Order: sequence, then structure tokens, then C-alpha cells
Amino acid sequence: MCFLFYGGVVILSIFRDLWWFFKKEKKSYITGIAALLLLALLGLLPPYAIRHVVDQIAAGSLTVKDLLFWSVLCIGVGAASYGLGYFWRIQLFGAAHRLGQLLRNQLYEHFTKMSPSFFHRHRTGDLMAHATNDIQAIATTAGEGVLTLADSISIGSVVIFTMAVFIDWKLTLIALIPMPIMAWLTNYYGNLLHQRFHVAQEAFSDTNDKVQENISGMRVIKAFGQEEAEKKVFKELLDDVVEKNIAVAKIDALYDPTIILCVGVSFFLTVAFGSVAVVDGTMTIGELTQFTIYLGHLIWPMLAFGWLFNIVERGRASYDRVQKLLSMKPDIQDQVNAIDKLPTGDIQYQIRSFTYPGSPTPALEDIGVSIRKGETLGIVGKTGSGKTTFLRLLLREFDIQDGVIRIGGCSITDYKLHRLREAIGYVPQEYVLFSMTIKENIAFGRPDATQEEVEEVARIACIHEDILEFEHGYQTVVGEKGVTLSGGQKQRISIARALLLDPEILILDDSLSAVDAKTEASILKALRENRANKTTLIAAHRLSAVELADQIIVMDEGRIVEYGTHQELMENDGWYRDMYERQQLESLVLEGGA
Repeated sequence: MCFLFYGGVVILSIFRDLWWFFKKEKKSYITGIAALLLLALLGLLPPYAIRHVVDQIAAGSLTVKDLLFWSVLCIGVGAASYGLGYFWRIQLFGAAHRLGQLLRNQLYEHFTKMSPSFFHRHRTGDLMAHATNDIQAIATTAGEGVLTLADSISIGSVVIFTMAVFIDWKLTLIALIPMPIMAWLTNYYGNLLHQRFHVAQEAFSDTNDKVQENISGMRVIKAFGQEEAEKKVFKELLDDVVEKNIAVAKIDALYDPTIILCVGVSFFLTVAFGSVAVVDGTMTIGELTQFTIYLGHLIWPMLAFGWLFNIVERGRASYDRVQKLLSMKPDIQDQVNAIDKLPTGDIQYQIRSFTYPGSPTPALEDIGVSIRKGETLGIVGKTGSGKTTFLRLLLREFDIQDGVIRIGGCSITDYKLHRLREAIGYVPQEYVLFSMTIKENIAFGRPDATQEEVEEVARIACIHEDILEFEHGYQTVVGEKGVTLSGGQKQRISIARALLLDPEILILDDSLSAVDAKTEASILKALRENRANKTTLIAAHRLSAVELADQIIVMDEGRIVEYGTHQELMENDGWYRDMYERQQLESLVLEGGA
């Protein structure tokens, strides 16, 4: 028994970490373990029956009635074991699956709360590995791990107790001599396994990330003819994964031979010393037979305990990885007593400086802008001038350390985060569509929207006619990331999705770049007609998109370098006028070429 207690000290850490779940599912675990204990007790009866049959055969006193009695008893034990085996599996494995579901939900909810900086620091493939392989290893610990621990201890304890008390305690001690050695070795293997499995999981994360990245960028890989180069890189990653998993397997492979060797020594000692006892007359042949059968019953607890180390070390490494992820706090959180209502009113930007985490230089400096409720603000400037940052700060994707943005006179940090974002319809540069129907994509923010409401916003976004041309209309499945649609169609569906929310504030971050000038003009006209008294912010490279805005700001290197209406900016001899005239000339050339 000492090896069981010694090993138990080693493996208790992960079960202690999961104690919160065991308490939550105590009914399942108590009844499941009780069934295992009853199975262990029932397992004592067949060897006991064999002992009596052997002794009666040796004495020449076995009758048909006795043989029938013991046979029926063994059949009854088998039938009861069948039912109990089904029951404990439902209880223990069912609980383990619920743990997997619970942890995946926790991870998913955690991901939804995290700020963009979190996803910049963690690759998608690595996060997916946490949600798949790691949680599966933890669930296995809560299912097969608990089973193995309870089964090995219950069977081992019951069998050893029976051998020592009802047969021969001296022979029992002799048979258990190899066990402390086995306990020390399995503990040593467990520590090595924990280290190597952690490294193997990280290698799997790297491979998972590479697969996700390459599948998403397959068209680019093919366009640049980099298939062979990427195959080579992927093969190197796979070789690394195989190498690290083989390192795990080398330790894993030591368990069974070590246990089998110790069990073999136990059998040798039992037969050697037991035979002497039979010759001396202190033990019957039936008792020695019963003892050796019980010793055979100990093979499973011994093997199970070694296997338990394997399961537990994998679960512990994975649980550490998942908990490390869950322990990270969102950068953006609600303040105490935050305002629980939709923000509305004028918008004021007063930013002295904003720097992205980890960046050495400010992304924005000396920003001062006021936007009245119902106005349209145009934001223009060359690439990297700070337009997107200007808009993302309004969404509170990052908090400002040196400055403030107010809506309706209150800082955006005073509002509950979900209320702030409910008030804003955002169409980012990198539009995202989901692998569902066009209607479901448009109604993503309002799943209860009627067909008429969906079609109304689709008309405003000038995508309704395009949708009707598809074979299945609004029920057309667009494919992952909208792969079956053109860039302009994806942009317009994204705009329709934002419009369906009828937001107080609409943000279009270069969201008309993939549509032609005529379609752009139609969309902007429809927006002006349908968003009366609603604020709109439009960032664009094509200046025609902001020509009719109430205010226009020109940004350069994070600063506002020009400010005014279209007419006022055209009267200045600055970047806006120069770029507008250049774009008008390009448009005329294209029209002439057509």
C-alpha cells in the first residue's frame, strides 16, 4: 500500500486544483466511486469460490451441489459487475464531459472580454490548442484519472486487506516488497513526463497556428508560388512535434515494463514462499491459489497507478496552460458604478497623447475635435496617419492615459463597456463575414430582425440587387470569411449589418474602398437620408467619400494638420486640396479611358 500513498501525494495537486468541480458534481462522483468500490468487493468472491473448490477437490469432497452453488455465485457476480460497470461510466465520464464543456465556455467567454492587445500577443492557433488538446487532457484527468485513482485504490486496498487478514499477512508483506521501488520510479517518470508534455503541447500549438495561418492565406501562398517553401516549413514544424512527442513516449513507455517487472518479482516471491508454507502445512493449496489470484487482481491497480501518473501529468501541464490564460485580466474593464445607459449626444476628443502598449512612439498627439450629435465627420490622411486609431479609441479598444473622449458630456470610460459598444455601429477595414447565410450575416447583431428589415438596410448599402442575383438570394451561404463574395459585396454586407443596429454613432473605417464611385455616391446619399440626427464618422482614402461631411480632419503622423469643411479645405493650399485635385484628375482619366 505504501506505493499507493506515496504516489497519491504526487498526484493530488491536479485533483486539488479541480476540487471546485468535484464539489459541483459531487453526486456523480460519489455514486460513481461507490459503484467502483462495490465492484471491488464483488471481485473478491470468485477467488474465494475457487479456493473452496480447489480445497474440496484436494480433499475429494466436491459435490455437484457445491459446484453448482459456486458457479451460480460467480455468474451472479458477473451480471452485477456488468450493471455496475455501465453505471460508473455514465457517472464519471459524463461528469468529465461536463468539465470540458464548462472550461471551453469559460475560455470562450474570456476571449470575448479580452482587448485587442491580448490577441496581438497570442496567436490564433495557440488559443485553439488551449481550447482543444489542453481541455481534452484536463477532461481525461477528471474522468479516466478519477476512475483510475479510485479503482486502483479501492481494488488495491480491498485485495491487500483480504490477503493480509484472511489468508497470510506475512506472505502479503513479502509479496509487496517491490512496491516502494515501483512508487519511486513512477514518481520520477511523472516529473519527467510533466516537463516533456508541456513542451510537446507548445510544439502542437505552433503547428496548429501554422495550419490556421496557411489555410487563411492559401490564395496568397499560391499567388506567390510559395507552396513548396511553406510545405518545407510545415514539415520542419511537424518533425519538431514528432520529436517532442517521441520524447514523451519514451518516458511513457517506461511505465508498463517497470510495473510488470515489479509484479513479476511479487509473483516469484509469492510462489516461492507460498510453496514453502504449503509444504509446512501452514497454508492450503486452495489458499495459495486464492492468494495468487488476488495478487493477479493487483496487477491492474499497479498498472493503473502508472497510467494514472501519465494521465495526471498531462492534465496538470494542460491545466497550468489554461489557468495561465484565464488568469489574464482584460485591459479594458468597467469602472465601479459605471453608467448603465446608451451614450448619446455630442462627441469631444481631447487627447494630448496616446501610445500603443509596447510602442516607443505616440500614435496620436494633440487631438482636439468636437462633433455635434447628427453631424458627419470625415477623417482623411495618408496610410499610417492615425485614422483607424482615432476611431478605435472611440470604441474603447484601448484606454487613453493622457486625454479623454466624451459622449454627451461624460467620458466614455464612465459608461458600461457593453452600453458604449451598443451605441456604435462599426464597419472595420478588415470586414469579417461568417460561414452562414447572407441574411444571418446581416442580422448578426439583431438575430430577431425580420426579412423586411434586413432587405431595407441591404438597399441602403446598395447590396440588395446583388443578393437577389444569387441562386438562393438571402439564404446563400457565403462561406468562411465570405470567400464566395467580392470585396465590394463583403464591404456592403458589413455596412448593412451595422445599419441594422440603427446605432447612435456609425463608424465607417475605409469601408467604401472596394466599391466604385457611383455605388459609393449612392450609399452616402442613402446614409444621409436615413441617418438624420445620428452621428457618422467616415475614414477614407478616397476624398469623394467625405466631400459632403459637416467637418473634415486631415491627419498626418498622428496629428491633425488640417480641419474644416470641404470648401474651406479646398481654399487652403494644403494636402487635402492637392490630393482631391489629383484624385479628380485620375477619375477623369479613367472615365476617358472607358
